[in-house]
Amino acid sequence: MTKTVIAYTDYKSPYAYLAKNATYGLFDDFRADIDWRPYSLDIASYLGSAEVDDEGNVISQERNAHQWRRVRYSYMDCRRRAERAGLVIRGTRRIFNSTVAHVGMLYAQRKQVFMDYHNIVFDRFWKRELDIEDPTVIAGVLSEAGADVGGFEAFLAGEGVAELEHIMDDAHERGVFGVPSFIVDGQLYWGSENLPFVREHLAG
Repeated sequence: MTKTVIAYTDYKSPYAYLAKNATYGLFDDFRADIDWRPYSLDIASYLGSAEVDDEGNVISQERNAHQWRRVRYSYMDCRRRAERAGLVIRGTRRIFNSTVAHVGMLYAQRKQVFMDYHNIVFDRFWKRELDIEDPTVIAGVLSEAGADVGGFEAFLAGEGVAELEHIMDDAHERGVFGVPSFIVDGQLYWGSENLPFVREHLAG
């Protein structure tokens, strides 16, 4: 029997980016249905916030020493993992709001261009080549992926944000608190390090 894996992701999470291709592999290897869902992290609530310039100099910050150590380690760890996977991860200059890009994901799913959209947004964002907060930029990616973007502006202004909020509420009821997260048969697995257990679950 085909199983469904609910996969929560956020474009501003480097760990979610690193887990993307491995998550595709769950379909390739097990023919599992992957139900991709956006989950907008509130990074500032647990890591504080900061903004840096092009040279990496801190312009403004609301982050303590412990939070800085966590952030620096996370980017070091992600770059190390990215090198092994042949990916590029450049640290962001500030914490982005991923709402527009996440509504774009929902629109891409409706227009059946999800995978192309998903790949473009992740790849370009982490090369600092794409602004996930700009509706015009996101509409351009949707168009590039093959979607008719005639209804995107209205979707972003109403139904799309409402659906994203519903997905977030449902995720919290299921116990989700971060990304990447996976739910199979009601069981929650957080982090790419738990993908081997997801695979065991699907194999069993």
